[in-house]
Amino acid sequence: VFVGIVVNGLINISISTIEKRYELNSSLTGLISASYDIAFCILSLFVSYFGERGHKPRWLAFSAFMLGLGSLVFSLPHFSSGKYQYGTKIEDTCRAAETSFANATCSASTNSSLHKYLYVFILGQLLLGVGGTPLYTLGTAFIDDSVPKHMSSLYIGIGYAMSLLGPAIGYVLGGQLLNIYIDIQIPKRQDTTYIKVDQDDPRWLGAWWIGFLACFFAIWLLIIPFSCFPKHLPGTAKIQAEKISETHDDGSQVLVQANNIGQSFKDFPMALMILLRNPVLMSLIVASSSEALVATGFATFLPKFIENQFGKSSSFSATLGGLVLIPGAALGQVISGVLVSKCKMSCKGIIKFMISTCSAALILNTVFLFAKCGNEPFAGVSETYNGTGTLCNLTAPCNANCKCLRSMYYPVCGRDEVQYFSPCFAGCASYLVNNMKKTYHNCSCIGKAKRENGSEDFLYEAVPGKCPTQCKLLPLFLTFFFFAVVFTFMATTPTTVAILRCVPDKQRSFALGVQLVFLRLLGTIPGPILFGVAIDNSCTLWDINECESKGACWVYDNERMAFSLMGIS
Repeated sequence: VFVGIVVNGLINISISTIEKRYELNSSLTGLISASYDIAFCILSLFVSYFGERGHKPRWLAFSAFMLGLGSLVFSLPHFSSGKYQYGTKIEDTCRAAETSFANATCSASTNSSLHKYLYVFILGQLLLGVGGTPLYTLGTAFIDDSVPKHMSSLYIGIGYAMSLLGPAIGYVLGGQLLNIYIDIQIPKRQDTTYIKVDQDDPRWLGAWWIGFLACFFAIWLLIIPFSCFPKHLPGTAKIQAEKISETHDDGSQVLVQANNIGQSFKDFPMALMILLRNPVLMSLIVASSSEALVATGFATFLPKFIENQFGKSSSFSATLGGLVLIPGAALGQVISGVLVSKCKMSCKGIIKFMISTCSAALILNTVFLFAKCGNEPFAGVSETYNGTGTLCNLTAPCNANCKCLRSMYYPVCGRDEVQYFSPCFAGCASYLVNNMKKTYHNCSCIGKAKRENGSEDFLYEAVPGKCPTQCKLLPLFLTFFFFAVVFTFMATTPTTVAILRCVPDKQRSFALGVQLVFLRLLGTIPGPILFGVAIDNSCTLWDINECESKGACWVYDNERMAFSLMGIS
């Protein structure tokens, strides 16, 4: 449960906050997401090979120690990077700009070293990977050793469902924590006109780090009980004797060899070759890797996708993403585990079952074709300023004399339902504050109101925040995506069961180790990185500071994002 909370819950939820806070782009945060799997990958073969004959519960105590440490390290950047500055010069109207921004030039101090924290995040994830390895390889094998054969798929199914309950808690808990301001206290201003940053402001960042600290304490409490278990649970020997082998047998002497292998390290290459020559095992491995690529890509970036496609706040998107991904995945795994146990499927039956579920998932994935949103009009990005100026250039004749700063993103929505980069780029000369609501007036770039109301005069020309999206397709998208997730995950438990069935008995945990390595190498490592690159490619407005260096992305081309994600999956 805790590995799920941290690795698949909190981290995926914090991605878009960490991007903005530490000025990273999506391919770098994809790399953070993948580094857990990189550590897992390097270690899992050795751990599963040597741990097979070791004291498994003690290995699990070590695993708890590393997981706690990784969690702690992951939250450290928050404590060493100081307070979050979200643009101190908020005096952002057109006339004020000429005086206050004249001195905003590039200096060593403005060129921040925040992106260096990338390496701390990666270290934290590597430690988490070291901790996760024994849990998934030896833990699964330990359960399989200790229960009767026909029960094992049920127990493993429950185990996997718990590792999915974790992310569910992580998504919901993390989503709630993002409602708290990143430094707990919202900074107060001296002047009377101060408007506090609220969640609809794209520069709002939530307290992503609290969850990691809490998990660090909780996981370390588990070290003690794990250390106290015996090497074998009572009654294991009797269960072991009753199991019959159902391995892939091509009539050669492989089986005889396999049962005697594993005494020393020099047998390692031999053992590996036996598995790599097993065609059933290799096909299962390739199939599950391609599923994993798509699953981790979406697990990492679905909240971000919802946030940008459907214009929701980052904590709301995180909670929604969790509500779709997790129950879907859990439901899929439980349904398939029950079906495989109840129907007493053979290896062949299991594989046919997987073919049908994967085809269903593939068909449902076309939801991106019709449940996508166009972009809200954004002056200087997706359209011109009332026909003046050029695309992809924020400066136009109507705001040229304002000398606006490209590094101060503070979107406002005009009465013409067009979004502007900041009140300055909208050419607004003045603002009023009325019971904590700010409105902008005398804006030279904003056209006439679209809607023909009875009273022609709008009370304002622009208000802070993104324009509310006109897109109503979110429920449709979530419904289809939910079922796609269910069918995708219906393949996971059967894959594990089929793998345990088609290899020699003594090699079962080693086979799972090999599967997990390939799953990582071909699936969960390239997954988030590929998705991150695809998302970065659909960016239309980068955060560029005075020093011309790129930070996170503010605005994406929605259609392009939807198509590239569907293309990959």
